[in-house]
Amino acid sequence: MAMALVSASGTAAPLQLLLLALLLLAASAAALPARWQVDRVSRRGPSLGLVMSYVDEATALQASGYFTPWRVLPFIDLYGRRFHIGSIRGVNVIYALTGQRRLNAAVTVQTLIDVFSVSGIVHYGTAGSSNDSMSFGDVSVPKLVAYTGAWTWKFRSPKESSAELSFGEYNTPNGGENLLGSLKFRNEELYSVGKPMEEVFWLPVDSAWFKIAEQLKVKLERCNDTFCLPTTPQVVYGLKGSSADMFLDNAEYRKFLFKEFGVSTVDEESAAVVMTTTSPGVPVIVIRGVSDLAGGEPTWSSTSLMNLASINALKVAVEFIGTVGKQKSIESVQKSNN
Repeated sequence: MAMALVSASGTAAPLQLLLLALLLLAASAAALPARWQVDRVSRRGPSLGLVMSYVDEATALQASGYFTPWRVLPFIDLYGRRFHIGSIRGVNVIYALTGQRRLNAAVTVQTLIDVFSVSGIVHYGTAGSSNDSMSFGDVSVPKLVAYTGAWTWKFRSPKESSAELSFGEYNTPNGGENLLGSLKFRNEELYSVGKPMEEVFWLPVDSAWFKIAEQLKVKLERCNDTFCLPTTPQVVYGLKGSSADMFLDNAEYRKFLFKEFGVSTVDEESAAVVMTTTSPGVPVIVIRGVSDLAGGEPTWSSTSLMNLASINALKVAVEFIGTVGKQKSIESVQKSNN
């Protein structure tokens, strides 16, 4: 190929260079939407970004009737993902299925922030419960989330803090030494606009948005098509959540997370969503419905309750979107009158 781009005189052939440039442009254009599409969406005004990770969570939205597609341009395909353009309760919304785990979540949220005009990110979905006071169908709106999947794996070294997982303590029938050693949990490196890099463990959601969420009155569903819970689920505010690139189905690790960190829900994406939005200062809220007990369920199967957790988390997200939209409308009117 290199020889084909060079003429007999040793200089690059202009026509062949032009063709190569056109091919590279075409390849780039294939990954990006037409500029007019993004501009057209931007002229609607700012939107709220709505992201979920599992297909079941997106299916709950599609089947609910809450989302009204924009007739002018209902979606834009970008980097292999479909960004749906529309509204919920009269509020401009762009929603996307991120896919599972933190890299997928971060890439999708960063794309929303970089390409579209978004005024904040609402993240809803399902989670496992590591708190015995939270059960199937309950919804958590955490105030803090952490990434608990970054470790320093130590070998037979002294325990430095209580928040360190020593495998020897879980030997049966008695604790003792274990060749796996222990795990020391690590902080994340947070880069924010106008600030030096800082190491953090806990990541807060937007404080103003959290105050709005605390005022919501949402009646959650108790039944789905196949199963009814004995009591009506509740929305719980201000707890802690954690994320890691793994599906947690282990009763002892579940207990460890709650005991050492006070973690009430576990998932794979929330920390990535919050961290990605925190860097540029974009408001974010996390809403997670309990679909399983992370290995702590003795008898019930959580399979039939997955969609109920999705539906309940969605109900809270929709109510939040409607409330934020009303407040923004009131603020706009007040500004225009001043």
